[in-house]
Amino acid sequence: MTTSPPTAPDPPGAFPARRMRRLRRTPAMRRLVAETRLSVDDLVAPLFVADGIAAPRPISSLPGVVQHTLDSLGDEVARLVRLGVPGVLLFGLPRPGDKDATGSAGTDPAGIVPRAVAVARQAAGDHVVVMTDCCLDEFTDHGHCGVLDATGRDVDNDATLPLYVAAARAHAAAGADVVAPSGMMDGQVAAIRAGLDEAGFASTAILAYAAKYASALYGPFRDAVDVTIAGGGDRCGYQQDPRNRREGVVEVTLDLTEGADMVMVKPALSYLDVVADVRAAVDVPLAAYHVSGEYAMVKAAAERGWLDGTAVALEHVTAIRRAGADMVITYFAAELAERLS
Repeated sequence: MTTSPPTAPDPPGAFPARRMRRLRRTPAMRRLVAETRLSVDDLVAPLFVADGIAAPRPISSLPGVVQHTLDSLGDEVARLVRLGVPGVLLFGLPRPGDKDATGSAGTDPAGIVPRAVAVARQAAGDHVVVMTDCCLDEFTDHGHCGVLDATGRDVDNDATLPLYVAAARAHAAAGADVVAPSGMMDGQVAAIRAGLDEAGFASTAILAYAAKYASALYGPFRDAVDVTIAGGGDRCGYQQDPRNRREGVVEVTLDLTEGADMVMVKPALSYLDVVADVRAAVDVPLAAYHVSGEYAMVKAAAERGWLDGTAVALEHVTAIRRAGADMVITYFAAELAERLS
């Protein structure tokens, strides 16, 4: 019988450092003592579906992501079911000629999002949580998230709320499990909760885009949904200032008071301090959106051979979970699900 040779004793004061080395020694040991665990159960896949296109249309600034037809959407949802991804978040694009000043195609019960919900539900049954975005920017001809006031420059907050309610009701009627208001209008959660309850959809949950920042990282998303803000405008008046950290918890608290069931921080990776703050402040499910720009930067660098894209994606999404998010909405969902399985 052979035995391992004795090892030199730890020098005085070396115990903590040597302990860390011992706990990192093998892959199995590192897995056993890992503080944060990433599972396919933590992933939500954002999906785009466009009205009036004959075939899936690639999005150049989001490699590997497409604007789906209704048929290809069903195929993709079925693939995500096979991969074990538990949630999808649907974004609809109307026909270009259907955009107008009030985003009426976004509140139409026969519009692209309700039809997409029905397709996703048919493809997935109850194996996937079907979530829908309730913003109107994809449907307005000016690119803002609601109707404009008399000046034509600013969003009329109160006039927009009934439109969000109408969109949420249409999505719920089609079978959405969760509606996700992202327009950052004051009182949007309270209005939607009351509107859903009055229409008999008390079981439909609300995921509030509660801490949503006016980020420069949304550029590829706007390509994906064909949105340009008229006159070179921006959304700084109703989305949060990236310089403000404490404001994130304030906004989350307001949305929970209004009836949100879950809350979100967006973007995710660039706002891990806000994710951590919100996690410490509330005990409801917390989502973080790993946004289009965060995805596109990794893909662009990987295409040039500068880094291992999947490994970086895994590191990024694990970091978001480490900061406290319960679920991560990410364009890497399918790719990571394949890796994790």
